[in-house]
This record gives sequence, structure tokens and C-alpha cells, in this order.
Amino acid sequence: MQLKIMPKKKRLSAGRVPLILFLCQMISALEVPLDLLQPPTITQQSPKDYIIDPRENIVIQCEAKGKPPPSFSWTRNGTHFDIDKDPLVTMKPGSGTLIINIMSEGKAETYEGVYQCTARNERGAAISNNIVVRPSRSPLWTKEKLEPIILRNGQSLVLPCRPPVGLPPPIIFWMDNSFQRLPQSERVSQGLNGDLYFSNVLPEDTREDYICYARFNHTQTIQQKQPISVKVISVDELNDTIAANLSDTEFYSAKSSRERPPTFLTPEGNASNKEELRGNVLSLECIAEGLPTPIIYWIKEDGILPINRTFYKNFKKTLQIIHVSEADSGNYQCIAKNALGAIHHTISVTVKAAPYWIMAPQNLVLSPGEDGTLICRANGKPKPRISWLTNGVPVEIAPDDPSRKIDGDTIIFSNVQERSSAVYQCNASNEYGYLLANAFVNVLAEPPRILTPTHTLYQVIANRPALLDCAFFGSPLPTIEWFKGAKGSALHEDIYVLHENGTLEIPVAQKDSTGTYTCVARNKLGMAKNEVHLEIKDPTRIIKQPEYAVVQRGNTVSFECEVKHDHTLIPTVIWLKDNSELPSDERFTIDKDHLVIADVSDDDSGTYTCVANTTLDNVSASAVLSVVAPTPTPAPVYDVPNPPFDLELTNPLDKSVQLSWTPGDDNNSPITKFIIEYEDTMHEAGLWHHHAEVSGTQTTAQLKLSPYVNYSFRVMAENSIGRSLPSEASEQYLTKAAEPDKNPTAVEGLGSEPDNLVITWKPLNGFESNGPGLQYKVSWRQKDGDDEWTSVVVANVSKYIVSGTPTFVPYLIKVQALNDVGFAPEPAVVMGHSGEDLPMVAPGNVRVTVVNSTLAEVHWDPVPLKSIRGHLQGYRIYYWKAQSPSKRNRRHIEKKILTFQGSKTHGMLPGLEPFSHYTLNVRVVNGKGEGPASADQVFNTPEGVPSAPSSLKIVNPTLDSLTLEWDPPSHPNGILTEYTLKYQPINSTHELGPLVDLKIPANKTRWTLKNLNFSTRYKFYFYAQTSAGSGSQITEEAVTTVDEAMASRQVDIATQGWFIGLMCAVALLILILLIVCFIRRNKGGKYPVKEKEDARADPEIQPMKEDDGTFGEYRSLESDAEDHKPLKKGSRTPSDRTVKKEDSDDSLVDYGEGVNGQFNEDGSFIGQYSGKKEKEPAEGNESSEAPSPVNAMNSFV
Repeated sequence: MQLKIMPKKKRLSAGRVPLILFLCQMISALEVPLDLLQPPTITQQSPKDYIIDPRENIVIQCEAKGKPPPSFSWTRNGTHFDIDKDPLVTMKPGSGTLIINIMSEGKAETYEGVYQCTARNERGAAISNNIVVRPSRSPLWTKEKLEPIILRNGQSLVLPCRPPVGLPPPIIFWMDNSFQRLPQSERVSQGLNGDLYFSNVLPEDTREDYICYARFNHTQTIQQKQPISVKVISVDELNDTIAANLSDTEFYSAKSSRERPPTFLTPEGNASNKEELRGNVLSLECIAEGLPTPIIYWIKEDGILPINRTFYKNFKKTLQIIHVSEADSGNYQCIAKNALGAIHHTISVTVKAAPYWIMAPQNLVLSPGEDGTLICRANGKPKPRISWLTNGVPVEIAPDDPSRKIDGDTIIFSNVQERSSAVYQCNASNEYGYLLANAFVNVLAEPPRILTPTHTLYQVIANRPALLDCAFFGSPLPTIEWFKGAKGSALHEDIYVLHENGTLEIPVAQKDSTGTYTCVARNKLGMAKNEVHLEIKDPTRIIKQPEYAVVQRGNTVSFECEVKHDHTLIPTVIWLKDNSELPSDERFTIDKDHLVIADVSDDDSGTYTCVANTTLDNVSASAVLSVVAPTPTPAPVYDVPNPPFDLELTNPLDKSVQLSWTPGDDNNSPITKFIIEYEDTMHEAGLWHHHAEVSGTQTTAQLKLSPYVNYSFRVMAENSIGRSLPSEASEQYLTKAAEPDKNPTAVEGLGSEPDNLVITWKPLNGFESNGPGLQYKVSWRQKDGDDEWTSVVVANVSKYIVSGTPTFVPYLIKVQALNDVGFAPEPAVVMGHSGEDLPMVAPGNVRVTVVNSTLAEVHWDPVPLKSIRGHLQGYRIYYWKAQSPSKRNRRHIEKKILTFQGSKTHGMLPGLEPFSHYTLNVRVVNGKGEGPASADQVFNTPEGVPSAPSSLKIVNPTLDSLTLEWDPPSHPNGILTEYTLKYQPINSTHELGPLVDLKIPANKTRWTLKNLNFSTRYKFYFYAQTSAGSGSQITEEAVTTVDEAMASRQVDIATQGWFIGLMCAVALLILILLIVCFIRRNKGGKYPVKEKEDARADPEIQPMKEDDGTFGEYRSLESDAEDHKPLKKGSRTPSDRTVKKEDSDDSLVDYGEGVNGQFNEDGSFIGQYSGKKEKEPAEGNESSEAPSPVNAMNSFV
């Protein structure tokens, strides 16, 4: 009978949904057996966007199966990637996985690109996705100078993060210097871009360590931004700060700190757009400032927010919708509101979609002459374009196949032959991505085979569905028939359901369904069959269910749960309270079919469920327990019990006695146990010890006793409230003495002197003595001799000293307890040693091997054990360095010590100084101390690399030369052979120029570099060398001077007598001119000078030429030379006369005497015009300054 699809008219109950899912899994899991010819199938590959760790080897996965096993090849950036030509690239045997070994050499960036794997055999070729391989990047933050931020209480603030662009993007968070996360709230929060937003600032926001961190998870690195300092002050404090720090502090804003309605800090404007891809998380953000702090609300203008997919983050400033779809497109509005008003911002969201499958192509197995189709359907926004490839080649240029016809997203095959076998690739792509699926067409002629194991046993509960599996394969597709019994007829679909994958379903299995079933698969090439067995089991049932119960507090309740089950199944029964495990409480007991709860409390109220489980089914039944207050009666007094009384000792024996008592009132809480304590009035009067505990239902106890103890007993009762007071003490009972039951413990034998043996032990206490006259018999003898035991009986002490023993000899020791009645059992024998003495012999044959300039290895012969005269602790090496002539007069030589534990006969001496003379000796060490030293051994360490030169100074800078002076290395570690000097210029943007390498003789401590560029900063790298190599370097920077000749000539002219006279004459003329102008002005006249002054008052009409210190049209000779150069737009010198590097190209001597000029650390000029600058009050925003003689000269030459 042919397989038939399950009829659609049958309705499935909820209990059959898992069944259908199981069937679907089985259908999709059917595959061509690997022993049959088949094209390759890609089984594993790296992700499309593959970000790698540049510190580890690159592994690009490509696994495939096929028959014959496929071979693999790769393309990189669209061209063939020949792995044989790259020694760092290997392919995993039997696989297409590439392993690029960049840990030994090479860089990950070299292998960045787009990779694609092809798996090929004689039946076709399958291809992987395009795997874009990129190394992860965690760049450093760009260095920037962050000025302190000072602002008023209540203003808004945004602290920018601007993290470096990494791959993948970093996770941003803000912390302080102590690596504690900065607290965030509705007022202060971090935006999606990483910036820290303050809706309004408070004084507690003042701190100097706002630090933005970027965590790059792929490389497990964290980068941090420079700390930002924020100070929040009142208006009065702000005014004082402005007056004191006008030129040094950045002021964030000048908005009013009064209460104000909200405005958005982000996003800007009234509306914005947002685009997101289907399936991603849509994140919308609105952060507002205002005082008081605004609250954010979200709505969707043309619909409602999806309930199960909408989440609010960052104090509702961020709206997130997960698994976004095209239906989530629309306008979203965020509303910021406080007591003074509300504003809103509309975000128009458009959801696009990368391609996604509607129906991916599936492998197709056909027999010769059959027809079939491959269907590839995908959707997206915009609609994806479908293209086909065969064996990795676009189908348009692939070899023609008469059996193939392409119709858009469908390939139709008709009358296929074996040569039609191939792998087809469907590519669905749009601007947001692509999908690539491989599906093979395998033309086979194969008789049927059954893949399900033979004689499989199925066990099913009666009245439930039974599924009998018959996985099969064949080409053409076999038909499937099922039979029951040895000679049964074919099963039909009136009772059974036959599924496409061969599974036989019995919808309602009954007892008579038990039996053997045979599955038969047939096609034109043959037949195959398989037998399986079905057993139907009785269902598990609860025949006596727990019932609803109402119980008074403090009473006992019982729930019954009797289970009936199939005799071949073993059930387990568990109880649950409110669908959780029962409380761990001894009040709850489970006895066969019952759950019993004693002393019920209010917390015991709830639903109790009995669950019976077997390997095939489970059933449950529940009942509710309600706990109520007891019937109204005089309120009981709940308290600890009253003490027991009438204690009596009976049936006294040598080592036992019976104690009985009468319980006191339980005070409405049952007594759960009695605690019995005893007092030993003979040895420890007044101290009570725990002896035993018995059930609260007992009033007698048989007590075990120890010999020679004067017992007195007392009893305490305990209930759920607590423990009672002790009863009155019983009469005393003295047990008979007996020999000790035990011997002392912790017996040891150690010598304190070379000729004694000190034997110690932990004595028995009075309770353990078992009788009067406690003593100890101490016995000893040499372990390796034939001597008899020597014994002595001592009093109740813990030590005995044996004198006159040989040095460090092993002894056997035992200590036995005894009293007036007799001896304890035979004691255990322990081994000890007599006293140690200092070793007699030094280690011999000491050899030193120098490993390198800082490490030596020392060997020695061991000292004979008899000469050690004690426990060998190890060997100790003393070594010291020979003193230099300047230090030989010191009395103390610093010796270093290294101890090597145990019996080692060699050791390493680390941390030696290169090119040094050392002496050492070796001594053996035991528990007593050190033995004599071996003969001194001398060795020399070879040369090492030197330390950095002690100092490096640049002196006498000139126009084209610099002189370097240095001190030799403090640790030359050898004979210096030469110095190496490297230097390079640094331009105005701190870029480094070409590096010059210079060798200098070792006897030099000064060197002059000539032919340098004037007014240029140089960076120097300087280190010393020995025959062992180059040492650490020291660096320094210096600047050559400007044109000193011009500065000197100007200074010389300014000091000449004729020049001073000329200046006086000019001053006199100016004075006369001022007098004349004053007179004419009083007369109301107009004169050109006044017009010029009026014009000069407006800097836009007649700007002061501040670049070279001249006024009006006067200029220096050098200024004349500069007239032909274009003036930079907007280039001006600040009012404090500070010259900025980008404001002027003039020589620095134009601004004053060279001796007064100063440079900051990066070489920019920070000095002022010659002559001391003083701040004086001036009108408007101008400032005045006393002119120098040089400036005056520049003004009139």
C-alpha cells in the first residue's frame, strides 16, 4: 500500500501537538545514506560576518559530506586562494577548514577579506556563504585636553564620550577613579551614543573623575577617556570664579538656573527618522533637560505598542521593541513633561527587511526518467532578487542541461538522467543582505532499504496514540505497507494513519493492539521489510485521591493518595505543595499512601498535589488545606515546658544506671524531647555536660557510665517554643574504679640536646583515668639495636627526659596509662629521635657553571647521612660579590643566602650582576643548624648589556648646532664599546622626521651636532653598548635657536648713544605735537591726527598690526619683507600679547630680546614682548603694555 498523507479532516487535540512536531522532525531528518553516491552538502561553516581575535590563529570553518568524499578549495576576494603558496595557511585533513597560523608570525590584517569555500566531488559542487573575515580592533582614545567645566546649579549638561571606533563596537559605561559605576537616575543617564546627560545638575554632581570607559569584548580590553572635571556652584560662586579664572577655565553655558519647561537634549528638533531591519531590536531614545526633572512618556500615533515585545530602558528614556517586523513601522512620539510644561518629538520608524525564507530549496532524490522541482521563495523589503547557480556557477553560463527548465524562483526537472546530478544554489539578495541555500539533485537507481533498527520495542499506555517508525530510503521513492502478525493483511487507513515518512500511527491504542508489526517498502528495483513490536500498558490511576481539608491550627492532618498501575511498571509518588517541593520540615511525613502534617500552622495552608510517575505516563491529584484558628476557648498559654521533677536512679550497675522522671506541664505545646546532663562532682564540680537525648514520649532512660565518676543528673524538656529550666539534680552515684580504657595520645620523641631524648604525650583527664593513682609507664629502646625495652613509671605528667643517649639515633617509644586497679591496653609504638647536633662535614666537590650574565648553576656532592647528625633540612649557599676598590674599606661584606630544601645536590643562583667577580660556599643544614662551609669557589659572570646612561643634557644650543653632555651608565655591566645616538626632527604637528643614527666612542661624555636646522625641535635617543649588546636608552628633546645675529644686532643698536639721542628727540617731537594738538583741539579745530585716532579706535577700520608690534603704517624691516605674503584670514594676537604659533611666521626676536623668551614643553613660544607685562584697568576690552626698546626700534626704523 502506498504511503498517504495524514487526512486534513481529522482534528488534532492539544495532546497531539507534540506528536505532530515529532513527525515533522522525523520527516526533515530523512537523508540519503552516506554509503550511496551523493553530491556534497555543506554541514558547517563560519558566520557570514566573522570577526576574529588578532591574537589567536584564524580558523575559517568549512565542513561537508558526500560520496565520494568531497575535495575543498577556497576563493579570497573573488579569486582563487592558493593555500600551498602561503606557509602560514593549512587545511584541516579530511575537511575544508582553514587554519592560519598568525601566532608564530604574520598579522591578522594581512588575511582580512571575503572567503568562500567550495566542496566538490564527481556529482557536483556546494559552496559556502561569503565569509567576511575582519580582525577585531580596540583602538586607543584620541588624546585631548579637557578643560574643567563650571556651571550653575540647575543647568543641563552633556558630557561627551565619543569612543574610538572599534570592531565590533565597544560597550560604553561611565565610572570614577575607583572603578565604581556612576549612579544614574531619571535626572542623570547615559545615552545610546555613550554620552552622559544631566537634565539638571546638583552640587553633589561636583567631581573630578567623570571617566568614560569603552569595553571591547572581543579582545577583552578596556580603554578609558581622560577624566572630566565638573564643578557645580551657586551664582555668587560662579561670579567669583569668572573674575579669578577668566583666561583659564571653560564655562559650559550661561543658561538660567531657574525652573524651566523641558527641552530635548537628544534628538534635536520636533521630528526625526529611524530605520531598522526586521528581526532586530528597535531602540528609540529621548532625553530631555528641564527643572524640575522631566518625565518621559511614549505612544504610537497610529496604533498601540506591542505588549509582549515592548520594554523600557534607562528610566523610560529608551523604548525598545524586540523582534521588530514591518507591522511596527509608523510614528512614535516621546513626550517630556514637568510641572512647567510638556514637549513632544515624533520619530518616524521604517522597518526594512533583509531577505528571509518562505520556502528554502530542499535536496531532491530522483530516479532516472523521473520529474521534480526545486522551489526557492524568499521575502524582504525591498523584494529580494532570486538568482540560481549550479555547482557554484551562475546558471546562465553553466553547461546546458536539457532536463532543466528555470521559471523564476522554480527549477523544473523532467526525464532526468544520472548526468543531471548537481548542486544548485539559490541566492536571494537585496540591499540589506542575502540568503544562500544549497540543494542537490541526486539521480539514483536504488532498491528500498529500511533504516529503522529491526525488532524495535515500543511501549504505549492504553488509549493513547502509538507511533511505529519505519524510516526508509530508495529511488524511485518506495511505497510503504504495514502488516500485523505473521500472516496478517495490509493495514488500512480506516483505523490507522500512514505518514509520508513511513510512520504508522495508531490513534487510540488498545490492549488488542499489542503484537508484531511488519513494515514493507517496495519500488521497481526491489523490496525490504522490518519487524517492530508493540506492547500496550495499563494507565496509571489514582483510585483514592486527597480530599479538601479544614484543620485547626496545631492539629494533625492526613492526605491519602492510593495509586494503581500496570504491574510491569514501577511508579514513584511525590508530593508537592503549591507546585513546589514540600518544606524541609520533620512535621511532614510520607508513609506509603499518606502525607501526614503534624502541628499544622498557618503557613501550611495551600494546595497539596500527589504526582505518580512511571516511565510512560504520570497522573496527579490535588487537594486544598485550609488552616483555621481553634474553637474559641480561653486563649491557651504557649510557653516552654515546666521542668521535670521526681528524678530517681534505679538498677545501678558498674557501668550503667536507669534514670526516671516525671514530666512537667507542656504549656500547650507537646514536648518533643528530653535532654539529660551530668555533673562529675569528683573531677569537675559545677560543670554540667550533655549526656543523652530521648523522645518526648519517654520518661526513663538507660544511661551508660564511666568508671570512677561521681555522677549527678538533671533533665530538661523541650517543645516547639523552647527548652525548659533544668530539673533539680538527682542523687549522686559513684561508679566503681577500673583500669584505664585508653592510653595517652600525641606521643612524640624529640631530643632537645645532642645527648638526650625528650618523650612527650597528652595526658588523660580525670574523667578518663577510670580510677585513683593515675600514672604512666614510659618505655623506650633503640630501633636498630637488640636492646630490651627500658621502662620507668612516672606520675601524672606529660614529659619524660632520657639522658645519655647517642646523637640522633632512632628510638621506639610507647606510653601506657595505669592506675591503682591496673594497666590500660597495650599502647601503640611510635618512633622518635634523640637530639640533633651540628653537621660535621661540609659538602664536597662544589662546582659552578655560569649559565649567563645573571645566572649560575651550582653542583655539590651530598654529605653522608651519618655526618649530618640530624634531620636533613637542605643545603644553604652563601655567595657574595667582590668589592670594588672604592668599597673595599668597608668592614661589612653583603652576603646573600639561598637555601635548597631536602636532598637536592644542585641549585640555580639568579639575580647576579653581569661582569662581576663572585665567591660562594655551600653548607649542609639540619634541625640544629648549619655545618661547616665548603671551600670557597670563585667565578666570574660575563658581560651583559649596560643600563641607560645616568643623565643626558643638551647645552649651548645655537642656530645650527646642539651640544650633548652625558654621564656613563651607573651599571655598565661590562666594558663599554661605544655609544649610539639617534635623533630626528619634530614638526609643528608633532610628526617625527627621518631618523639619523650616529656612533660615538666610549670614552666621550660630550658631543656636538652641527648642520642642524634652526628653530627646530629634535628628539634624541641615546644608549650605550658592550660586547653583549645595546642597553636601555634615554631620551631627550631640545630646540635649536632662532637667528641670533639679528637679535644681537638689534640689542646692540638699542644700546648705542646715537640711538638713545634719537629716541629722546623723537619723544620731544611727540610731546610738542601733543601740545599743539591740545591747543588746536581747545580751539575747536579739526586735524588729521584726530581723524586717524577716531579711525584707530575702530579695529575694523584701522587694525593694529600686532603680528610684529608696529602701530598704524609703521613697520620693521622684517615686516616689509612680509608684506608680500598673504595675511591669514582672522589672524590676530590676543589682548594679553601672547604669540600663538599659528598666528605669525615672524622671527621670535621681533617680539623682544631673545633672553626673555620662554618655551613651553612642546616648543611653542609663551613669553611676552620684551618688558614686564602688568595688568592695568583699561576702558572697554583693551589692554595696555609698556613697549620695549626693541619694539620701539621696530616701530620707527
